[in-house]
Amino acid sequence: MIVVTGAAGFIASVLVGALNDEGESDLLLVDKFEREDKMKNLANKDYLQLMDRDLFISWFSENAKEVEFVFHLGARTDTTEFDKSIFDKLNLNYSKSIWTICTENNIPLVYASSAATYGDGSLGYNDSHSIVEQLKPLNPYGESKNNFDKWVLKQDKTPPSWYGLKFFNVYGPNEFHKGRMASVIFHSYNQIKKTGGMKLFRSHRPDFKDGEQLRDFVYVKDVVEVMLFFFEFDAESGLYNLGTGKARSFLDLTKATFKAMGIKENISFIDTPEDIRDKYQYFTEANMQKLLNQGYAVPFYDLEAGVEDYVKQFLMKEDYY
Repeated sequence: MIVVTGAAGFIASVLVGALNDEGESDLLLVDKFEREDKMKNLANKDYLQLMDRDLFISWFSENAKEVEFVFHLGARTDTTEFDKSIFDKLNLNYSKSIWTICTENNIPLVYASSAATYGDGSLGYNDSHSIVEQLKPLNPYGESKNNFDKWVLKQDKTPPSWYGLKFFNVYGPNEFHKGRMASVIFHSYNQIKKTGGMKLFRSHRPDFKDGEQLRDFVYVKDVVEVMLFFFEFDAESGLYNLGTGKARSFLDLTKATFKAMGIKENISFIDTPEDIRDKYQYFTEANMQKLLNQGYAVPFYDLEAGVEDYVKQFLMKEDYY
């Protein structure tokens, strides 16, 4: 069977659907499964069993022989949470347990790292292992992800193949439950639908115009396509960026959302809140050469195409699960 952790969440639930499309239904889905709204993400999905996150490690240690592959995507992802002990428990130590069992039983592993590991970007966005020890994330979430990456790179014994994926700004269906952590596209759509306009953060740096702060926005369908690549092909183990390799502005994103909705542009600007202003990133862009060097050749959605697909095929439909 295939294990998917964080299965009721955003990226993992889309992965479950993609695995189903590949004919895979012997899936063990791991999560807390406490929120009814998140369970919508697993509607119409085929799987073998649901298992509570707190029970999984003991089950896995006893039943690893039944597992063919692990996608470990479960994590606490709230960048506004500052209780380090929560991240140590759920992101660092939980991941270490999964890694260890995969290693002992020769089970391939894909796990979620994060572009948050890069901090303010002063060292660039290159997924080389050589800079991991020098990275300084801006919050406990990013620290927990980088701490696990650092621990992994020090291990003499590893799973037969392993891939730590540094997700950049992922957007797409099944993120509705994430609240303020949902993508800017999700919030743009809902704000435009409600008010007819969209407010973006004003720039507080002279080298960036208002709305021209840049991010590497990547559609969840592309993220899942890359994970399936690592599932199906024996690529070189290691850390990999997962963005598009092309930074785009929040202004581009918002204009694409208005266009996909068929509504006239109405964009205004507000000050970036002071509590996040000094840690606000003005530029992120994944260096994707490492993945391309492994033979990955599927073209990524550009921002306009991804936004149009997300808005028209999902957000504008009442029940798209």
